[in-house]
Amino acid sequence: MNFTRWSARLPGTQRRAAARTEHPLATDRRGEGSVPSARAEPSTGGPPPGPAVEDLPAREVLDRIPALVALVHGPDHRIAYVNEAYTAAFGPRPPGAPAREALPELAALGLLPLLDQVLRSARPRTVKSRKAPDGRSYTFTCTPVALPATDRARPAPSTAPPTPTAPAEPDTAGTPPTPTAAEDAAHVAALPEADPPDGPSHERARASSGGAPSHLSLGGVLVFATDVTDHAEAAERLRASEREQRRTAVTLQRSLLPQELEQPDDLRIAATYQPGGTEAAVGGDWYDVITLGGGRTALVIGDVMGRGVRAAAVMGQLRTAVRAYARLDLPPHEVLQLLDGLAAEIDANQIATCVYAIHDPNEGRLVYASAGHLPILVRDEAGNVLRTDEPTGPPLGTGGWIHSSGSVPLGPGSTAVLYTDGLVERRDADLDEGIAALERALAGATGSPQVVCDRLVRSAGVTADHDDDVAVLVLQHPSRTGHDGELFRNAALELLGGVEAAPRARAFASGVLTSWRFPSDLHDAGVLATSELVANSLKHGTPPMRLRLRRTDRRLIIEVTDGDDHLPLRRRAEPVDEAGRGIAIVATIASNWGSRRTPGGGKAVWCEFALPKATTTTH
Repeated sequence: MNFTRWSARLPGTQRRAAARTEHPLATDRRGEGSVPSARAEPSTGGPPPGPAVEDLPAREVLDRIPALVALVHGPDHRIAYVNEAYTAAFGPRPPGAPAREALPELAALGLLPLLDQVLRSARPRTVKSRKAPDGRSYTFTCTPVALPATDRARPAPSTAPPTPTAPAEPDTAGTPPTPTAAEDAAHVAALPEADPPDGPSHERARASSGGAPSHLSLGGVLVFATDVTDHAEAAERLRASEREQRRTAVTLQRSLLPQELEQPDDLRIAATYQPGGTEAAVGGDWYDVITLGGGRTALVIGDVMGRGVRAAAVMGQLRTAVRAYARLDLPPHEVLQLLDGLAAEIDANQIATCVYAIHDPNEGRLVYASAGHLPILVRDEAGNVLRTDEPTGPPLGTGGWIHSSGSVPLGPGSTAVLYTDGLVERRDADLDEGIAALERALAGATGSPQVVCDRLVRSAGVTADHDDDVAVLVLQHPSRTGHDGELFRNAALELLGGVEAAPRARAFASGVLTSWRFPSDLHDAGVLATSELVANSLKHGTPPMRLRLRRTDRRLIIEVTDGDDHLPLRRRAEPVDEAGRGIAIVATIASNWGSRRTPGGGKAVWCEFALPKATTTTH
């Protein structure tokens, strides 16, 4: 037997044989460690050429190659041959023993069913990078081999005297006798000459015997294993590095998100963040809740395009900037205008989508501005879902766009949902279909904001291996009745006339605070703050003027609006000054104060007092 009869059946050998046929070698160029040419022409001078590959014993070649080689035959895959590399890796294997018993490493790797498939289909099969019991990784190729049918029952001729053995008796079912170890070992040296797989003898054999030549039997499988431990370890190191990068990105992402959501007096809020499940798929999704004072609340959700630590870092910068701009108490579109310029400065190649909204319980509406983000969904008390439409501008970082604000009703009993595209976007469906499915889920979602949030995530099919980040922010404006309703009260007075409006405002505030049963010290502080705010508006503002008193379960809020948009500043009054102390007094006695411009022109100046524990209750 020679090596080419085996090599014709090894993967890739046919291509190499074709290349040799097209470009025959002119000489046999041998060197130290080189393989002799298979078809070299004899040279005219010099030492005689070495033996061709056809003249080398196959066993000698297979024993010397570094790859692991084993030959099995029959339905129970009895061992016919293993080379020295295989023996060095897994130890000696007795010829003639079935693979299930004598090749436990193949059973541990799950290759025994693969051997059956190769025998049935007469097609090679390959499994890549399997870790063997010896701790190394191998790529296994199992190739069907045509064995001599006549050699199944007898060993090949040998010059050594045969060992006498008793003739094997067939069993009662007529099964051929089990080959002896000597017979199995002889298979590797007794294969006949084989034509190429598409040669004439194979064609004749297929016609006569259904796939194998008449003198051959496709009952053998050659197991060829290549050591790929270095590649497997490098791949594992790469995967470990990617997992570490992902953990770093997730940790950074979560640390930049709010660790605890602010809970305004008039809203109940819950949020969730689910990182993408694929490797290093963490993006720049974020959300935030910012109490603005005067009972107003800012809500924001955004998505930085991209993945990994860079996207999370950009997200953190934008979130910090949003909180800073929110303290200016600007309208939503002005906040987005500032963010647009900042995003371009952070990274000209990085864009982000964002929705910034403000809830004012006195107005019963949600005023918002969108920079390329998905629409807000609002479910009213009756269960009807409204999808916000315009205005929507381009994403942050694009520049050259003037954003504008819109509004949507958010009265008592309403629920609003802000979300990122990971919740509704799928590769096999249109984005509008995902939003419509979310609308249907919101229409039937009841319970607390956290329950609604979890239900929406489940209905969207978001799991731990989801391919994109998901951020959801749910806010509810609860409808309060009974005792709870008594804790949330409003009172307003139109300030008409001239200087006589000031004593009328003090009397109104005193009566309201008395009816709300506040303690005397809080009553007196509230009346004094009302007097100073009204006096400041009468002196520096223009009609129309209005006084509004509001109480929640946590605080008392006093607000005065007028038609002048000049915002007051706290300043130090000199001893000889006759004015300029009103805002300083309010800032001293109140828990907090501030001012803002109103959408229709004008301003609002407010202050708030924290209620004593005895007069407060929780939601």
